[in-house]
Amino acid sequence: MRQLVVETPATSTLLDQEPAALATCGVQALALDFDGVLAPHAADQPLPEVMDWLRRAVTVFGAERIYILSNRPYGPRVDWFAAHFPGIRFVSGVRKKPYPDGLIKTGELASVPLSSILMVDDRLLTGCLSALLAGAHPCYIRSPFRSLQSHPGKELFFMLLRWAERCFVALP
Repeated sequence: MRQLVVETPATSTLLDQEPAALATCGVQALALDFDGVLAPHAADQPLPEVMDWLRRAVTVFGAERIYILSNRPYGPRVDWFAAHFPGIRFVSGVRKKPYPDGLIKTGELASVPLSSILMVDDRLLTGCLSALLAGAHPCYIRSPFRSLQSHPGKELFFMLLRWAERCFVALP
């Protein structure tokens, strides 16, 4: 398998990563965070443009190799995926990120080596760190989806948190 090279300064949103290109880099399974990656915080379903991306990803990887690894794997989100993308599953029953448990379970469920899983997350010290701890590959989303109008407090909190993380790990 070729070395996975997926994090670039241009990785602003999930939409910057074309599923077919990820597969040619050796990605065999995807672990996707929800908040910030698929939709703004507290949304119940992905944004319309993300739904198109998910359809392409299912065509490339198969729904059985795409997982949602969110620290909130319950409620309307799970119901929405069950209705629209029934093969894409939420990983639950494991310790939350940054523990690597969710990615280890993803590898077991997808029957792929951890080194072929791409964890897409907008947080360095949760999802990206869990990928490194598990031996998977992180894809850091630098410009997550957000809605200051819908949830200004949450969005501002996470904007500050992401800024602090980038300072902590010395990213520009």
